[in-house]
Amino acid sequence: MLSKVNIAPGIDKETTNYGAEGRWIDAVNVRFRSGLPEKVGGWSKLTDTTICGVVRAQKTWFSTQGVRFLAIGTHRKLYIYSEGVISDITPIRLNANLTNPFTADGSSTIVVTHNSHNATQGDFVTFSGATALNGADFNAEYEVTEVVDVNSYKITHTGNVSSGTGGGSVTAKYQLNVGSATSSFGFGWGTATWNAGAWNTPRTSSSIFVEATYWAFDTFGEDLLAIRNNGELYKWDLSGGVATPAQVITQAPSASRFVLVTNEQFVLCLGTEESIGNKSTQDNLLLRWSQQRDFTTWEFTSIRENSSGFDRVQEGSKIVAAARSRGSVLIWTDSSLNVLQAIGGDEVFSLLQVGSSCGAISPFCWAEVNGVSYWMSQTAFYIFDGSVKKLECSVQNYVFEDLNTTAQVQIFCGLNVDFNEVTWFYPSAGSQTLDRSVTYNYLEKIWYTNTGFARTGWSDRGVFPNPFAAKFLPNDTPTNDTIRGVTAGATQMYRHEDGVNDDGLAMTCSLTSGDIDIEDGDQVYHISRVIPDFKDLAGQVNVRLNFLNYPTSTTPRSFNSNVTPTTKHFSVRGRGRQSNVVISSTTADSDWRYGTLRYDITPDGAR
Repeated sequence: MLSKVNIAPGIDKETTNYGAEGRWIDAVNVRFRSGLPEKVGGWSKLTDTTICGVVRAQKTWFSTQGVRFLAIGTHRKLYIYSEGVISDITPIRLNANLTNPFTADGSSTIVVTHNSHNATQGDFVTFSGATALNGADFNAEYEVTEVVDVNSYKITHTGNVSSGTGGGSVTAKYQLNVGSATSSFGFGWGTATWNAGAWNTPRTSSSIFVEATYWAFDTFGEDLLAIRNNGELYKWDLSGGVATPAQVITQAPSASRFVLVTNEQFVLCLGTEESIGNKSTQDNLLLRWSQQRDFTTWEFTSIRENSSGFDRVQEGSKIVAAARSRGSVLIWTDSSLNVLQAIGGDEVFSLLQVGSSCGAISPFCWAEVNGVSYWMSQTAFYIFDGSVKKLECSVQNYVFEDLNTTAQVQIFCGLNVDFNEVTWFYPSAGSQTLDRSVTYNYLEKIWYTNTGFARTGWSDRGVFPNPFAAKFLPNDTPTNDTIRGVTAGATQMYRHEDGVNDDGLAMTCSLTSGDIDIEDGDQVYHISRVIPDFKDLAGQVNVRLNFLNYPTSTTPRSFNSNVTPTTKHFSVRGRGRQSNVVISSTTADSDWRYGTLRYDITPDGAR
């Protein structure tokens, strides 16, 4: 007789394989839609070039002329993508005029003399106006490969340069100091208590935590506002041209954790300074807003002159994230959720705490859709729809018991509205980089995991027709910028939900069920034939069946068959009390949506 194998949508990792009967327990590059599992959409390169550093923020918007833009912030640079071109708009921290700064020793290593350069290893500097030194042209962008001392550093030329000193009158433009790709504890001198450890050696313990670099973006009209964590507020002005570097807003606070523009056109700096322009007064719980529609006025004088002001969140150690939602601003600390709402008058804003023990785990761990905010805390997933609610989660222990909290600042949330998905990308316990994702389908209220989909940045479709995402390639050299001596570490931007392949190559997908009782599981059955059920099947899919007599069986009998659009059934010779199903595809151009299976079963002996 024929027996259906019914499996509920979503992934369940909170129980045993047998306890998850009738559920799926593992997935790679698979989503659920209308109750059925299917291969995720493919992706292709946004451009043929790669950019420098790990992407930590993305933002899309339209200009007033309808031109589409994408801001991309990495730990090393700041970029704008528009009309198929990626432009470097990293702020310039210093312009300097140097005289004969280059010293060569016959190798490709060049010493650059510049008193009080304040450069760090990995920084970028562009030279112009230089005369050739022994035939070598230095008018180009270089990476600082080594800092010698406060007055000199080294760069790497394209080839060996004969010994000598020169260059004439040179203009040097130094970009913003590069940030950190990962978070870490600082173990240098002075990071522990007095007399800890041996003299002149790194400490063996530390309370000083160095956060990975991230950017926060928002738009003011058609222009971009940007803050790198604990840094200054920058503005990229479209009127200056796409490739024009972002400029510091000197009147704004000089050290903030986050920036956001309210619906009323107040610019908010969060985790910012008590005394504007004094970095030493940064308060991680303080928020300031500018004069309405004026990001250059931050000092309150009187309500008649301006509406700038400040307030302070009460619960938590630092403001972690902020988002516009439901006509207000949500502000998360590491332990609480607060609502900032414009009320007008002398107060301008009211600040109300609406949740406790539900703080955000990272700056971009949230998504807002249809007036509901979703976010990830240190221990669970939450929503805010007027009140704070904890989400029931069938993969909660799987995520939070295998999470590298040292790298948690990298965690971010991506929204894919076409498939009703909120996805969190996070680092597993043994990883310093984002190597896993977990998705909540907010329409069907189911969860699914993915270990084959590593991304460091995401922006949903809307401004652009497709979602855009970033993948870091640690061994690749960036190609978008012509930088001499640049070290490896590049990001490829991808256009998602584009076809069915991994940038033209085969995408590996798999889906595994829990153990399913054959009939009631009280006796051994023989399975002779399997009838597959797929929708929109293209190429081939492999179906593997594992048969067990007991949940603890370590060597189940396995049978598999490649299923194509013309496959009506396939034969097996399986026997057991339970079985599980593995659906997989590894060939290019394959696509599938799974329905169910039917077994042709007969009672068997108990041998």
